[in-house]
Amino acid sequence: MRDRDLYQKILGIESPWEVVDVELDLAAQREVRVHLKNTEPKPPCPVCGQLCARYDSRPRRWRHLDTCQYSTILIAEVPRVECSEHGVHQVAVPWAEPGSRFTALFEALVIDWLKEASLTAVAQQLSLSWQAINTIQQRAVARGLARREKRLPCRLGVDETSFQKRHEYVTVVIDQEAGTVVHVADGRGRETLDAFFDGFSWQERTQVKSVAMDMWAGYIVSVGSKIPGARDKIAYDKFHVAQHLSQAVDKVRRQENKLLVAAGDEQLKGSKYLWLRHPDRLSEEAWQAFEPLRESALKTARAWAIKELAMGLWRYRTRGWARRAWLAWYGWASRSRLEPIRQVAAMIKRHLNGILNAIVLGVTNARSEGINAKIQWIKYSARGFRNRDRFRAAIYFHLGGLDLYPATLR
Repeated sequence: MRDRDLYQKILGIESPWEVVDVELDLAAQREVRVHLKNTEPKPPCPVCGQLCARYDSRPRRWRHLDTCQYSTILIAEVPRVECSEHGVHQVAVPWAEPGSRFTALFEALVIDWLKEASLTAVAQQLSLSWQAINTIQQRAVARGLARREKRLPCRLGVDETSFQKRHEYVTVVIDQEAGTVVHVADGRGRETLDAFFDGFSWQERTQVKSVAMDMWAGYIVSVGSKIPGARDKIAYDKFHVAQHLSQAVDKVRRQENKLLVAAGDEQLKGSKYLWLRHPDRLSEEAWQAFEPLRESALKTARAWAIKELAMGLWRYRTRGWARRAWLAWYGWASRSRLEPIRQVAAMIKRHLNGILNAIVLGVTNARSEGINAKIQWIKYSARGFRNRDRFRAAIYFHLGGLDLYPATLR
């Protein structure tokens, strides 16, 4: 089989295109160059499909999958046609998307690699610039977003994640059932979430059954004004309540440890993670070593006991019993004379309806927290993002559940 016939077959080139020459550059570029030609006397207009007279042609090059250890480059004089209705347009080629410098198969390879490694790593492995790989990722995300059905999930999760260290945040809206990101926007104020909900009709918003989120005022106001029946749909899940209570326990520990150390007592020294770690995650040895502290008369032990009791209240399933249990817990916490605990208890009482919603509806923000952890991994593996657009694109690429591949491969 001649080299032209070989590449005609392996590239899947069909009429009206044909391979007319194959060059092998062993010395300089170490490339295989495949030259193609369009044989149509009247190519179709890429807009309407009408057969049109040729206007001129433009030379184009595309990077393709490597042939053994050699880069493979497709080269063609691509005709332009003059359509009576749409003017002058370049005809479409079957091996690449319009405007791309890479074949569809090469873009698919890059997309697969980007799912496993950073842009920098992929660029180095393929001997391409960082910008070239970023362009492929951006184009993949744009394709995926354009193809995605516009719908408002019934069960939403709303969370914030830091963009950079200077208290800059983005708001992430999650489909709790699918476990995918449906929206990413700058900031974490009310207007950020309002803009997302305003993209849907009031009727579509009535279909929302629950919105899991933390107790951030901007989100609460937005959901309250944009989602019908929001009072019975806003859910503050266990993770965020546990987070606030753990922070309160740690404040009590730090305050008490400072006083004890000043008096020459170091029993709390080095015990931070014993108080903060979930009991199920402590080894048997650590749990036994922890017993004298948690059974002691320390203020920290009392704060820890209050936190652990709250964690057990999520086992209730009926609103009435859950409300009674939480109000009884609030009574103990508010009388504890532990100011950090009292502050969190007051916050919980203000938001008790949303906690009860989470219990009754069985809502958890675990999916949101899992996605947030993945976002932090994306940020870490990229060594941070200087550009918010690239940060958003990376989130959509990895977590949007999008159809990313070129249309010719679908």
